[in-house]
Amino acid sequence: MTRKTRRTHRSRLAGRSLAGLGATALAASVASAGLAPGVSSASSHREAPLIAGDPRADNTDLYAFTSPDQPDTVTFVANWIPFEEPDGGPNFYQFADGDQARYNIKIDRNGDGRADLTYTWKFRTDIRDAAGQFLYNTGPVTSLDDPDLNIRQTYDLTVTDDRGRKHTLLREAPVAPSRVGDASMPNYAALRDEAVVDAAGDVRSFAGQAEDAFFADLRVFDLLYGGDLSKRGKDTFAGYNVNTVALQVPKKALALNGSVKRNPVIGVWSTTDRKGADVTGKGSDEWRQVSRLGNPLVNEVVVPLKFKDAFNTLEPFQDRTVQPVVDAVLDPILARLIEQVYGIPAPPTPREDLFEIFLTGICTECGPIDADLNSHRLNRDAGRDEIVPAEELRLNMGVPVTKHPQRLGVLAGDLQGWPNGRRLADDVIDIALQAVEGAAQTGELVEALAEGDKVDRNDVRFGKRFPYVALPFHGSTPDGRALKSSAPGADAPGAEANAANTPAHAQRALTPAVPAGLAVAGVALLGFGGRRMWRDRTSERTGERTGERTGERTGTGSDRH
Repeated sequence: MTRKTRRTHRSRLAGRSLAGLGATALAASVASAGLAPGVSSASSHREAPLIAGDPRADNTDLYAFTSPDQPDTVTFVANWIPFEEPDGGPNFYQFADGDQARYNIKIDRNGDGRADLTYTWKFRTDIRDAAGQFLYNTGPVTSLDDPDLNIRQTYDLTVTDDRGRKHTLLREAPVAPSRVGDASMPNYAALRDEAVVDAAGDVRSFAGQAEDAFFADLRVFDLLYGGDLSKRGKDTFAGYNVNTVALQVPKKALALNGSVKRNPVIGVWSTTDRKGADVTGKGSDEWRQVSRLGNPLVNEVVVPLKFKDAFNTLEPFQDRTVQPVVDAVLDPILARLIEQVYGIPAPPTPREDLFEIFLTGICTECGPIDADLNSHRLNRDAGRDEIVPAEELRLNMGVPVTKHPQRLGVLAGDLQGWPNGRRLADDVIDIALQAVEGAAQTGELVEALAEGDKVDRNDVRFGKRFPYVALPFHGSTPDGRALKSSAPGADAPGAEANAANTPAHAQRALTPAVPAGLAVAGVALLGFGGRRMWRDRTSERTGERTGERTGERTGTGSDRH
């Protein structure tokens, strides 16, 4: 079967349930139009038109990684409310209350694109003196129950399984407040420590303000710096904060059937639900998903404008049915734009490598990337007929913690980095640019873009212990840039990568090892023996095997829906 034939076949199958977007997705998009409570102040990670007007519901980033100091656990970090200005008083930054919004992190154990575990945060705001005060705090705050903290938030944390059974992990847990300044909060680190709480099931939780861990030069959206790469190098997010929830969960609680050895791969995404109007414009008490985030940059630079709002309303199992989104992965707009602006030839389409990275996970059976890394097909107990292409952040929990993290993650031979989960210090902008230009298949970086956006690390160091994110900024210069931030301890996941650029040998060529093979547990523990992880496809990987794999990717092969 030729590439053209395969692509036509995939397109027909992918569009079967929804022609174009189809009535379901379109109705969801229209319904979500009534959910935004109004345009608010500045926000940045605004990947879709409607969510840009609702920053408290706007997921900005999602991270999932093996905890470096607790390797039998996984840490999830999810952020909301982009571009929080330090000194943003008198009304500082709060999560929406539970009767208005619910914040979720969802886990897919078996690869069917549906949540098997849903962790949900519902917040509550209490004001001690609403009638006689305008201040967030009325004196120095030395603890989270200090009477001088006039506005405080608490939350309930629950987990719901795939049968709808809900368990409460925390009740009325404290939220770390916005960092007002040294006069109001002379020891903010102590307040943050108070907000790290132990929950049922050996879970740890945190909610509160934090420094925005994302780093990038967003002038890339100015027509890729207008063709002038000398304009790169300014971290657009330096000095800004976000609202963060973080969760540390034992791996055995996340793995299918509780076995990390047999079933090491999970898929992760975060969502926000709101109550709002239905498609008729009438009020409704129904909860509706208004924001969704798995892999970074998908809705921002992969999904076309027409479908961004609808994408935020979909569940991952629906992704394969939306032909325009599938086509945008197979023929990415960004690659053609880079060719237009910089003259760097776009790789041939269809981009089966990107389909694998974003929608199936990486495995030798999944596509052209010759490695077993983070596909649900590596889970021994996952039914092959249940696994479907779905946009999720996939993590192989069996890959050990990297001693010397690299900012380019898997592209630099560091198999614990994105797209195998995502650590705080992974340079997702540079990784994404290289992946779009075909580096995952060729095994070599595109030299013209090797420096990416020239923002290689976060503006402050991360922490050594949970929740790892840095303390929020406070204080500001006349132009609004923050002066101070800190984190307990030194760097967190991706520490060396955050403190130094990728070594020159990794810049010149990609040399991750080919998988050493499935261990007794079935986990692909990949070494660094110098052999290339992504070997050129050989002649024996064509023919019948290619045809079978093509059918599987659209979820219509002999062993899939």
